[in-house]
Amino acid sequence: MAGQRWDGREAPGAGRRVREEEARAWAELVGTARRTVSDGLVVGTSGNVSVRVGGTVLVTPSGVPYDRLTPDDVTGVDLAGRQVLGSLVPTSELPLHLAVHRTTGARAVVHTHAVHATAVSTLVDELPLIHYMAAALGGPVRVARYATYGTDELAENMLRALDGRTGCLLQNHGTVTHGTTLAQAYDRTAQLEWMCRVWLTASSVPGLSPHLLSPRQVAEAAERLRGYGQRG
Repeated sequence: MAGQRWDGREAPGAGRRVREEEARAWAELVGTARRTVSDGLVVGTSGNVSVRVGGTVLVTPSGVPYDRLTPDDVTGVDLAGRQVLGSLVPTSELPLHLAVHRTTGARAVVHTHAVHATAVSTLVDELPLIHYMAAALGGPVRVARYATYGTDELAENMLRALDGRTGCLLQNHGTVTHGTTLAQAYDRTAQLEWMCRVWLTASSVPGLSPHLLSPRQVAEAAERLRGYGQRG
């Protein structure tokens, strides 16, 4: 039931209790998944979201519309992929999410099929440096080589593209970003989609080619971004 509190009750179909921290994280995960739809980054259930709480990775379930998810649908696996919470089948992209959680310090992963980013993934091997916000993702955004969705091969290709980065494109597929929070991972997804849109728009002007930044200019922006925002 929507709004229900767990307070240590048994998770449906699972062998252990849902902890309060997991219940809060699940509510945030569902809200983020719904936002990917309302913001036009996915259609239906085509994307997926995960958040790590201790040794448990909460993930969106496979094939369930996000507006139907409730607290009773909490779905979680351990880092080996064994289901420890819930009875719904986890997302088919579980290998992708687990690969990020096992190999980085990420606490959250967002995967979408955003239109402009997916279009760019079919055109180039790396998003051209159209804007200095590439620095927020660690530098030039790479495109992971195509592999069938839900496979270990796709997860491996993604990890290569993510080396030293917090986001990448998946060829003919979509985007992956990660962060220390769901909000950060989502913001990086939105920023990546925006940069892809800018490049496609600028590249579409007949007879003109967009001016691109140099790696040095992006590195300088990265230094300034480290001090961006409020202190304390």
